[in-house]
Amino acid sequence: MIEMQLNQALSILKNEGYKYTEKREDILSFFNQVDGYRTASDLLNHLNQKYQGISYDTIYRNLHLFHDLSILETTELDGEKHFRLSCDHDEHHHHFICKSCGKTKAIKSCPMNQLKQDFDGYFIENHKFEIYGLCPSCH
Repeated sequence: MIEMQLNQALSILKNEGYKYTEKREDILSFFNQVDGYRTASDLLNHLNQKYQGISYDTIYRNLHLFHDLSILETTELDGEKHFRLSCDHDEHHHHFICKSCGKTKAIKSCPMNQLKQDFDGYFIENHKFEIYGLCPSCH
């Protein structure tokens, strides 16, 4: 599983007409350095070291922008939205997500192949399968 690189993410921002800011680069750098999904609180704690008083509004506005531009992927764990850099979409796959540390493992097989017959006559635009549990380090 290959995640998007920092320079790719910054390039997407520029190509879509969004302004480069040091905060945006620092947000993307945070996700580039961590393994797995992280919360807005994790990001706030990290950025607060450099940008004291940074608001959740700033955090969420940028997280949602990056999600809308497909720079970040989201999932929900225990009722809270978590974010990570998007995977390189060259290879179709799904994820196992550790509920404790947020680490992910790619799942190469796709259950949709077995489910297609249940959706005869339907037009499926997209799908996402996630398996939740504990990774070997957290188990």
